[in-house]
Amino acid sequence: MKQFKFFVVLLAGLVLGGCATNNKMDYSAFKESKPRSILVLPPLNNSPDVRATYSTLSQATLPLAESGYYVFPVTLVDETFKQNGVTVPADIHELPINKLREIFGADTALYMTVKEYGSSYKVVSSDARVTLTAKLVDLRTGKEIWQGSATASSAEGESNNSGLIGLLVKAVINQIVDNVSNRSHPVAGVADNRLLFAGRPNGILYGPRSPKYGTD
Repeated sequence: MKQFKFFVVLLAGLVLGGCATNNKMDYSAFKESKPRSILVLPPLNNSPDVRATYSTLSQATLPLAESGYYVFPVTLVDETFKQNGVTVPADIHELPINKLREIFGADTALYMTVKEYGSSYKVVSSDARVTLTAKLVDLRTGKEIWQGSATASSAEGESNNSGLIGLLVKAVINQIVDNVSNRSHPVAGVADNRLLFAGRPNGILYGPRSPKYGTD
């Protein structure tokens, strides 16, 4: 009898766990909104690397454009904010949505946050890691119509069969490379693509400029 109860509890846990991991996003607000254009705001930076905001921002428009949306050019948006005396991402994120709509005429605005950006050095490893979160807000109604997150790391796909000395040397070299270049920049591009390309699980829907529009 005890074994039967244990089996029932275990089965219930597996079922609930499966439900938790297979939750699908509700796209009803997104489909009702039918956005055609996206204004990408400078991301908030919660990492210690000051390069994170513009590294992420500069690579965010491509996946959105490829997904079928008109995306306002980064340089145009940046210059417009400067002309209006707003240069800090935190202040930009606090601007009233009706003001953003009035200035740019965009249907939606993408609010991004950089949670992680840069290299972490451990005893036998060093990798550049970028974690992003984002939400898409309809500037006509103020409704949040989508949210998501993504992570990418330079260590993905690397083999750790070099032995202890090899791993230590590799970690040091990776750290030096990151200090003299910016190894996190291409990793940020991967994170942007994972977050903002349509067609991914719980990702944004295809836009009206895409031949796949209305199929998801």
